[in-house]
Amino acid sequence: MDGQKPVTAGGPLDERKLVTARDPLASTELTFLLGISFQLVLAEFTRRLDTAGHGDLRPVHGMIFQILYGDGATSSELAEHLDVTKQASGQLVTDLEKRGYVRREDHPQGGRRRLIVLTDKALAHLEAAGAILHQLESEIAARAGDDTLLALRTELAGLIRAMIGDGDIPPLRPLW
Repeated sequence: MDGQKPVTAGGPLDERKLVTARDPLASTELTFLLGISFQLVLAEFTRRLDTAGHGDLRPVHGMIFQILYGDGATSSELAEHLDVTKQASGQLVTDLEKRGYVRREDHPQGGRRRLIVLTDKALAHLEAAGAILHQLESEIAARAGDDTLLALRTELAGLIRAMIGDGDIPPLRPLW
C-alpha cells in the first residue's frame, strides 16, 4: 500500500472494500462514477448476450422491448418513451419488424393506429437477457459482497428519490 493509510468505502475495514487515498476514483465526480459503472456493466452484459447468440441487438433494442413488453405500444408512444421523433421510432420498429422481433397489429381501440407487439423471438431474447443479467448481478454481489450491493442499491434508490421526490420514476432513455 506504499505507506498510504487505508480508507474504506463505508463499513468495516475489509480487503474487498480497501481503497487507498491515492486511488483517483475515491475523489471522482459522482456522475462519472455512475456513468462508467453503467458503461462497464452494460458492456459485459452485451458481450454475454452476443456469446449467447443475441449479438444482433444493441441496448436500445432492449429498452424498446421493455417498453413493448405486455400490451405493446404505438409508434408515437414508443417515440415519447425513447425521447426520439416519430420518424426515428418508426425506423427502429421497421428494422425490428424485418428481423422478426416485433409485429404491427390493429389497435384494439380501432382507427388508423397500429399496435407494436413483441414476437416470440423477442420474448426469447428477453428471457435470455434476464438470465444473463441475474447471473452478472450475482457475480457482482459475490465480488463486492451482498451487503455492499444492497447498500449501493439502497443509496442509489435514495438518490433517485431525493432528485424526484415522490413523483413517478422517469423512464430510462438511451443517450444518443
